[in-house]
Amino acid sequence: MPFFLRPRSRWSVLHVRAPATDVMSVLVANMADFDTIYELEDEEDEHVVSDEHLARYCPEPVVMRGAGYITVFGLSNRFDTEFPSVLTGKVAPEEFKTSISRVNACLKKNLPVNVKWLLCGCLCCCCTVGCSLWPVICLNKRTRRSIHKLLEWENNRLYHKLGLHWKLSKRKCESSNMMEYVILIEFLPKYPIFRPD
Repeated sequence: MPFFLRPRSRWSVLHVRAPATDVMSVLVANMADFDTIYELEDEEDEHVVSDEHLARYCPEPVVMRGAGYITVFGLSNRFDTEFPSVLTGKVAPEEFKTSISRVNACLKKNLPVNVKWLLCGCLCCCCTVGCSLWPVICLNKRTRRSIHKLLEWENNRLYHKLGLHWKLSKRKCESSNMMEYVILIEFLPKYPIFRPD
C-alpha cells in the first residue's frame, strides 16, 4: 500500500515563539506596580463636601422655652403650645400641640412634688448641711429622664419620619447667666439616597 503525505492547508495555525527576554521584561514591569497603593482623593473630597453642604443648609433649630410660672433647677412647669411658624409644612399643628401637651402633662405630674421637696429641703438645709436637698435633685433628674424618654418615643413614632428631632437641652437664659431647659426641635439633614456609597 502506497503511503501518501497530506499537504498542510493554508489555514493551519503557525506557532510563533517570542523570545524569553521580551516576556520577562513585560512581567517585571507589571510586578513593579503590583504592590502600589493608589489613593482615590477625588471621591472622598466630593463626599466630604456634600456632607458639609448638607449641614450648612440645614435650618437653625427651633427653641421652645419654658412658659410656666415655676422653675425648679432650670426646668419650667410648662411649655407654650403655640405653633411656631417655622414648622409650617413640616408637621401638623395638631400633632405639635399633642406632643407639647404630653410634655406638659409629665411636668404637671412631677414638678409639684419637686417644689414641696425643695421647700422642705430649704427649711432643713442648715440642720442637714445641705443633704436635705438631695431628694429634690434626684426627683428633678427623674423628671428630666422621663421627658427625654417621652421625646424619644415621639421622635421614633412620628418626628424622625418627618425629618425632625426633638430633644431637651440645657441653654443659657437670655436675661441672666442662669441655665434653663428648653425643647430643641432640630431639622435632620436629607441624605441623597440614590447616590452610591
